[in-house]
Amino acid sequence: MGTVHARSLDPLPMHGPELGVQADDIDAPEMEQEPKQEVLENKDVVVQRVHIDGLGRTKEDLLTYEISDVFQAKNLIDVMRKSHEARQKLLRLGIFRKVEVVIDTSRGEDALPNGLDVTFEVTELRRMTGSYNTMVGNNEGSMVLGLKLPNVLGRAEKLTFQFSYGTKETSYGLSVFKPQPGNFERNITLNAYKVTGQFPWSSLRETDRGISAELSFPVWKTSQTLKWEGVWRELGCLARTASFSIREESGHSLKSSLSHAMVIDTRNSSILPRKGGLLKIHQELAGYTGGDASFLKEDFEIQLNKTLFWDSVLSASLWGGLLLPIGDKPTSIADRFYLGGPTSIRGFSMYSMGPQSEGDYLGGEAYWAGGLHLYTPLPFRPGMGGFGDLFRTHFFLNAGNLCNLNYGEGPQAHLKKLAECIRWSYGLGIVLRLGNIARLELNYCIPMGVQSGDRICDGVQFGAGIRFL
Repeated sequence: MGTVHARSLDPLPMHGPELGVQADDIDAPEMEQEPKQEVLENKDVVVQRVHIDGLGRTKEDLLTYEISDVFQAKNLIDVMRKSHEARQKLLRLGIFRKVEVVIDTSRGEDALPNGLDVTFEVTELRRMTGSYNTMVGNNEGSMVLGLKLPNVLGRAEKLTFQFSYGTKETSYGLSVFKPQPGNFERNITLNAYKVTGQFPWSSLRETDRGISAELSFPVWKTSQTLKWEGVWRELGCLARTASFSIREESGHSLKSSLSHAMVIDTRNSSILPRKGGLLKIHQELAGYTGGDASFLKEDFEIQLNKTLFWDSVLSASLWGGLLLPIGDKPTSIADRFYLGGPTSIRGFSMYSMGPQSEGDYLGGEAYWAGGLHLYTPLPFRPGMGGFGDLFRTHFFLNAGNLCNLNYGEGPQAHLKKLAECIRWSYGLGIVLRLGNIARLELNYCIPMGVQSGDRICDGVQFGAGIRFL
């Protein structure tokens, strides 16, 4: 058997009969050629050694976990498959710029007739890298500058400094990321940050200075995150015309909270999925570890996607949340829920529905929102297979409500209040997918169920972001 070079294993087929081996690849042309399928399905192939060339500051014990499955391969196709999987794991660590694979026959005194050596040729990232990019949030754009020190201690640790300047928010922060060797999904992240944001719908300005610690780990098919956060919050008026309620909320406060998040995501894309579902549940408890804020906060998100005829997709979403104050102190405007805008209830202005005072929106302690969408290709499929496939025609129906609850009443009274004064809207538009980063929407909206004090956007509405109802 000669040398098989797999410079990039991504396009290689995984089944023996489909993989062509040319006679030129054999070093001894005079030897009798075995049938291709018999060679590729050799059950006695043994991986004797795995080499990693190009290591500098990376510790070898970290990589042992990632490549160990290669030794379990039983035939050439299995070797190539497991080598491909190991290559993907090495790239996922975020410490290598390039990983190439070479599979060769074993050499040396202890070489077996059917022995193989697998070599991973790696190129490490520089000790310090910089980045410049733009980021799209919920109807907000920002410029992001980053400085990253990958593989600081040689075991995939990452130190990152990031500065972001946006239309409504400016922030900078320092984070340290440490994965568990052999289980990249189990990791710890430490953060220190400062965020200054402007919220014109509430005439509010907020500055947060905080630290946090996160532990992420998988459980069965779920992704779990435990987090502690301590943040010093400074609230102030954005304009002299701010209402008395906003002025009353102004000042300093300290929040110390514990939170838990669980995510199950089977979608094929997070931006414009064609199939799969999403379940996200988040709980936050503040006050028991110190600080001024005391509350229990629960919210969830559900999304289901189904491909229909003519390459169309039917999507259904449901959001909901509840904020329960603990003790006699009322909840803060910084912790409440907000609803409305091109990324949630379309046809309404950004976060401009629900409780308000003199034109300033105060948020609510309970909400729900649902959406039904039909995505179809553009009429006549212009640019099919190319740029045109980034666009989808969009038909939607949205509904929801945001309010405060009297917690002295029973659950039936709460449900009745959430079912009253429902805002809803419908319309159509065009969606543009920006890779797997964000999406843009241009919709014609018809708002219905408008209540006193709500601000609407009747007609054309533009939206940009990564999370849409």
